[in-house]
Amino acid sequence: MTDSDLRSVSPCYQGESTPGERRPLPVMSNSHSAYCGYRDYLVLETLLDVQKPLTEQHDELLFVVVHQSHELWFKELLHELDALQVTLCKADSGPALRTLRRIRAIFRALTAQIDVLETMTADQFDTFRDQLVGSGFYSAQFREIEVVLGRRDGTAADYFPEGSRERARIEARADEPTLFDAFLGYLDAKGYSPHDLPSALHDLHSDDGVVEQICQGLVDLDQAFQEWQYRHVVLVQRMIGNKIGTGGTAGAEFLRKAIFTPSFPALWQARHGE
Repeated sequence: MTDSDLRSVSPCYQGESTPGERRPLPVMSNSHSAYCGYRDYLVLETLLDVQKPLTEQHDELLFVVVHQSHELWFKELLHELDALQVTLCKADSGPALRTLRRIRAIFRALTAQIDVLETMTADQFDTFRDQLVGSGFYSAQFREIEVVLGRRDGTAADYFPEGSRERARIEARADEPTLFDAFLGYLDAKGYSPHDLPSALHDLHSDDGVVEQICQGLVDLDQAFQEWQYRHVVLVQRMIGNKIGTGGTAGAEFLRKAIFTPSFPALWQARHGE
């Protein structure tokens, strides 16, 4: 096949090169429209213009980017948790397992972002900390995730004023079934009585089938959530110790009390025959 033939098949083909010759990369004729499509689809002009550090300190941009990234991942987590509940209610095991794996991977991605924040020293954080007026405690999406995973003590919405959109979203979530409720419905559809949960969990662990995989996936999700919270506590301890937290919260000690509380205690107990 000649060079002319190859060019007719592939517009990227530029002919044979001699040893050591460097050829420029081809410029696609539609590169401008492709760039505009990418930029517009991701709304990049807006996305890259919403990082608004309050100071000129170099490290504050990192702090903003990581926390905004968290909020984007929280949005995706809520999207996936909603999908997981739907598939469990339909007793659709395959999609449920895939969604569980994705949710666990997202929590691991969130944990990995803490590695990036830990490149900032306490002294570097102190250069702009006094200018911060809020805390991660005021992340409405995080509170929604807590509620979906089973927190129903009635306090999740208390961080947000009456009539706010954030409070309304959290209260709406609190009126919906939890993820564990969806799992109980899944058990029932698969022939395990949710009314005798210890016995049902014992039986499904013995069966070692797809229902057991769903159960294990929920435990893995719970563990990934706790690990992310633990790493967050350690980060706060590194940055501020036992000082009052950003926005007037009680700092690391307050956070420490909030972790190591599993979302699905019955599943953990069933693993040990309790």
